[in-house]
Amino acid sequence: MKILVTGAAGFIGYHLCEKLLSLGHDVVGLDNINDYYDVNLKYGRLNQLGIQRDQVHESLIVQSVIHGTRFRFIRLNLEDRENLPKLFGEENFDSICNLAAQAGVRHSLDNPFAYVESNITGFLNILECCRYYKVQKLIYASSSSVYGLNDKVPFSTDDNVDHPISLYAATKRSNELMAHSYSHLFGIKSIGLRFFTVYGPWGRPDMAMFLFTDAILTGKPVNVFNDGNLSRDFTYISDIVQGVTATLLESQKKSTSLHQIYNIGNSKPVKLLDFIAEVERQTEKKAEKNMLPMQAGDVEQTWADVSGLKEEFNYSPSTEISYGVKQFVKWYRDYYNI
Repeated sequence: MKILVTGAAGFIGYHLCEKLLSLGHDVVGLDNINDYYDVNLKYGRLNQLGIQRDQVHESLIVQSVIHGTRFRFIRLNLEDRENLPKLFGEENFDSICNLAAQAGVRHSLDNPFAYVESNITGFLNILECCRYYKVQKLIYASSSSVYGLNDKVPFSTDDNVDHPISLYAATKRSNELMAHSYSHLFGIKSIGLRFFTVYGPWGRPDMAMFLFTDAILTGKPVNVFNDGNLSRDFTYISDIVQGVTATLLESQKKSTSLHQIYNIGNSKPVKLLDFIAEVERQTEKKAEKNMLPMQAGDVEQTWADVSGLKEEFNYSPSTEISYGVKQFVKWYRDYYNI
């Protein structure tokens, strides 16, 4: 298959590209390489895929020095209404995995327009391209943040999600509604994946795993919100990629609906203080904890009911926190020479 992966310089996107290439598919990666976090990390991921930094120019497609024409990359904004349709017209993609988005709950409080431009306007552009260029399947990233202040656990895709508590969450819920309408109107097969807290090597610097490890290894205090009374459904990257790959490449066992939404997580929430303790164990250093109140837009716990993904795609997350944290700490030490 020929697959477009948007957000290819991102954490999940990079790992997904590696997996799809290992399975023999042709992949085109797209990313705008914005400066929401350190672009050197994004270029570092691309380098692993054989895309060299000095090759990358706006709207110019380049091929991998490792994979040749089987992996090519283009720097492009999702909302580019001239060049995105042009790319679709030239490439004739079989499937799309849309992981590109302006991420981050807290950042959306300060920069709301970036979220509308990328997550709403950009996603509409993706849907329009799928419509006009007859793409067989669209997989897109939603988020556990759509559950808002839901206090029933585990979170189920049957739960009401009409009360988002951040603009980021609102844009992700909007994506689900937009995809549903396009599936209904134009027969586009689409699957939304509500990601829970993903961690692992090459992870994002604004996520808990990176923040805790960085602080502990560099002797800085660890910010612990809500005085530590938080839990997260931490999910290791290889488990996430297994689930995403299955939705891209396999047929659903039971569902005949054109549009479906699934939770994708570990389904084993971990207390934040226990997670920090595991980072301490793997780094062999004690954390200096800076206990803080709850932050706006945050929730006390996340916990995924992944029964739908298990039933339809044999999804089976299996990575223990001890292994996952160990792998991340090893990567962090190697990458930053600490």
